[in-house]
Amino acid sequence: MTTKIVYPNSDHSGWRAYFPFLIWFKILNKQIITADLIAGLTGAIIVLPQGVAYAMIAGLPPEYGLYAAIIPTIIAALFGSSWHLISGPTVAMSILIYTALSPLATPGSEEFVKLALTLTLLAGLFQFALGLARMGTLINFVSHSVVVGFTAGAAVLIAVSQLKNVLGLDVSSGSSFVHTLVELAQQLPQTNFYVFTVAISTLIVSVLFKKYAPRLPGMLFAMIVGSLLALALDAQTHHIELVGSLPSQLPPLSLPDFSPTVLHHLATPALAIALLGLVEAVSIARSVGTRSHQMIDGNQEFIGQGLSNIVGAFFSGYASSGSFTRTGINYESGAKTPLAAIFAALFLTLIILLIAPLTAYVPIPSMAGVLLAVAYNLIDFHHIKSIIKVSRSESSVLFVTFLSTLFLELEFAIYIGVLLSLMVYLSRTSKPHVVAMSPDSSSSRRSFTNLARNSNLKECPQLKIIRIDGSLFFGAISHLTKVLQSIKEPCLLVVSSGINFTDVAGAEMLAHEAVRRRELGGAMYLTKVKMRTQDIFERGGYLKEIREENLFRTKEEAIQGIVPQLDKNICATCTARIFSECPKKPE
Repeated sequence: MTTKIVYPNSDHSGWRAYFPFLIWFKILNKQIITADLIAGLTGAIIVLPQGVAYAMIAGLPPEYGLYAAIIPTIIAALFGSSWHLISGPTVAMSILIYTALSPLATPGSEEFVKLALTLTLLAGLFQFALGLARMGTLINFVSHSVVVGFTAGAAVLIAVSQLKNVLGLDVSSGSSFVHTLVELAQQLPQTNFYVFTVAISTLIVSVLFKKYAPRLPGMLFAMIVGSLLALALDAQTHHIELVGSLPSQLPPLSLPDFSPTVLHHLATPALAIALLGLVEAVSIARSVGTRSHQMIDGNQEFIGQGLSNIVGAFFSGYASSGSFTRTGINYESGAKTPLAAIFAALFLTLIILLIAPLTAYVPIPSMAGVLLAVAYNLIDFHHIKSIIKVSRSESSVLFVTFLSTLFLELEFAIYIGVLLSLMVYLSRTSKPHVVAMSPDSSSSRRSFTNLARNSNLKECPQLKIIRIDGSLFFGAISHLTKVLQSIKEPCLLVVSSGINFTDVAGAEMLAHEAVRRRELGGAMYLTKVKMRTQDIFERGGYLKEIREENLFRTKEEAIQGIVPQLDKNICATCTARIFSECPKKPE
């Protein structure tokens, strides 16, 4: 019998807002615990090769990728809002850490590790502060195109950075995208084909598992195949480097660097990492939430991610976020509550203690082959095609973010992408849609119809009817003023049902338009004005200029009140006759 989970409302008060684990802990039973146990074991097996690979991308010793999947994962599960999100090391966070720190310290060195932990702590503090400030809705303003573009760019950077390990070439680390490509092209004749064979064999096995056995840990089996092949080829003789054995120990306690100089240097990249981590985590949580029918609390997710990085920094865990792969597998494996993520972290701890020495036989070219597969899977071709087809502005955001990721510092690529998405949002909201309307005589109720949908409808030569869809705020005033002043009919009826918000500037603009039309011998009328907007008219004194008698509750009342006030001489020669209230033609 399958246990059906009924998710509680995401909006909690009091202790529920700070200790969400107390909510799901109450519903645990044998069936749920069993389901979470199985999903947790699956997740632990999946994260083993991923953690090692991602740590290499970040420029850290391999074991740090596994440490980042233990304590941070548990903290995020306890304090986050999603019941299926799995946090831990991710590709995007790893590559951002590498690019931010490689100019400051040698990758893999003790100084580099300490800087990575400091960067993680700062990012966590930023995330936690944003969560406490209830800024979770900020994620809604970051276009999905930014995430798709950045991820695709990061995938290309990962692939290019790993080509030296695939080909067995000595290419300098930390070089720019273009410089790395130039070095690879120059050294291509020196390719080590033994190294290349191991890397490509691992890649092929990984791809085959993903295609034909996606539920199995294909990356793990691919690395085993690569290790056996390297052993058969006599790795040491043919210069096939090995990862080396990992320490069989629990995540050791660590202490970030609190010196003012270091904190000053890392503040900017820490903010970028914090933003990227939040975008990743909330996007993935909402994505799986649509399938599980769970509402996600963005603010609580901010707090959970922030705490996971703050605590993780003191337990050798570098910057973590939501993992799309592990979250998807966790949900598909039947996970019911965040206990599955906790089980995954505990099982991973056991695996580290028991089989960590076996990583001594894993070749670096094999890891590179796995990372090539990871990089390819990161590129969301489906959404890229959809964005290009649907929206020119979103396409621009995607490509600018993608190119910025390749040719600029990664933190600036994120800022540019976020800034562009905000500009697109502001551009859209600053231009409310103005719809020209007219009564449809074929309708029994003579309802108002959009003229763009029915070009056969006639319009009154004296009264222009429009509907404004959007908010009347200071950013939209310039656009709306031009639209209203371009309307030549002396009288104007504004259907206001689509106006959800009006600020002082919007109310003032309508008042000025009402005065302007009266001075020209016409008038402006409003119908279906929402209470909030009418309240602003009254409190701001704008009703005196707009005139209360020019406000109507319904469109029917508006037409009945306006038509008798129109110029009778023009009505006498008018052939449109679109209103039933129009005066009869003289015989």
